[in-house]
Amino acid sequence: MNPLSNNQTIPSLEEILIQSNDMEWRAKSLQGVHEKMLWRDDATGASVALIKFEKGASIPTPHLHASNQMMFCLSGHYEYTKTGVTLKPGSFYCNPKGNVHGPTIAHEDTVVVEIYDGPHYPVRPDWYDNDEDAR
Repeated sequence: MNPLSNNQTIPSLEEILIQSNDMEWRAKSLQGVHEKMLWRDDATGASVALIKFEKGASIPTPHLHASNQMMFCLSGHYEYTKTGVTLKPGSFYCNPKGNVHGPTIAHEDTVVVEIYDGPHYPVRPDWYDNDEDAR
């Protein structure tokens, strides 16, 4: 723990370095969606991951998250079809906790950095077959 001036403490983090190019993509149960989990705090549900959407992959229904979701697009073209919000390389998207969004479609192979500051979903979406895909 690191001391603060008012005698409170904050948890310390371990320094990490991950070579994501050396990691395998893990296929999720939603067709055409893959991830490389870079960091996760099991106590809070917060995480940082690379998510790859194959061309044509989609999140089929509107949904919401139990925490704030942030995405930075590294490559591709990914669209929230109801609103027309489109991520292209260099786009940053911040979706606040509880905001209903989606469905989505990947117009081409797309890779994003996805960050959650807490648990991903209040309940597992029906498009995932297992709990691991929703955390």
